[in-house]
Amino acid sequence: MAIARRLSGEVDSLCFAPPVSHVYNPLEYAWRPHSEYLRRYGTSTGGIVLLGMNPGPWGMAQTGVPFGEVEMVRRWLAIREPVGRPVPEHPKRPVSGFDCARHEVSGRRLWGWARDRFETPDAFFRRFFVANYCPLAFLEETGRNRTPDKLPAQERASLFEACDRALQATVETLEPSLVIGVGAFAHARAVAALAGSEVAVARIAHPSPANPAANAGWEALVDRQLVELGVEVPPPVGSAAAALESGDS
Repeated sequence: MAIARRLSGEVDSLCFAPPVSHVYNPLEYAWRPHSEYLRRYGTSTGGIVLLGMNPGPWGMAQTGVPFGEVEMVRRWLAIREPVGRPVPEHPKRPVSGFDCARHEVSGRRLWGWARDRFETPDAFFRRFFVANYCPLAFLEETGRNRTPDKLPAQERASLFEACDRALQATVETLEPSLVIGVGAFAHARAVAALAGSEVAVARIAHPSPANPAANAGWEALVDRQLVELGVEVPPPVGSAAAALESGDS
């Protein structure tokens, strides 16, 4: 929690120029669910850190949880805490917290995979922890999401310095055996931030629908990629997961 608080304060002091018009910091307005996520699930050491890029507008921007698709956070992670509002708030990307009716595909895929393989959050988090490299969401005037890699070089440099320090501190705290970047950006930042450390860094495919490989069966793809990395995961539980998925839709 101290790492998250420090990172939140550091990135809050940064400025971003157009085309970015709004910057959301869920570590500030969604601190209550985020801190509950850390309190419940950020306690195991020696496991594997799955590292994402930054909050999606219908995921962590709503719930404060990395890849935090509303239904998965509420029903599987059993977190539902009050969420405030970013100031200023983009009229096309409102934050309604756990009342948000939109679904984030990436979050549903990632947490659905975890649920289908491990059944309970406790079983999953004994071996894994999920974090984001950057805590900020960037929106353009049109409402379009702008990812951190698309920021100007000078803005990226200041942002990445703060995010690198937070990732390094997270690794020192959790002492993972492996940090896995979810997608190319997170992998590249992990390699850069953790250069010279003893922790191994690897990569798996991102579950975003913008990734064609993910749309052809991301869960099975990630199973294969993890096996290639020497990470064993249980087979999907099947009928119980299908029943819950049906209830989510």
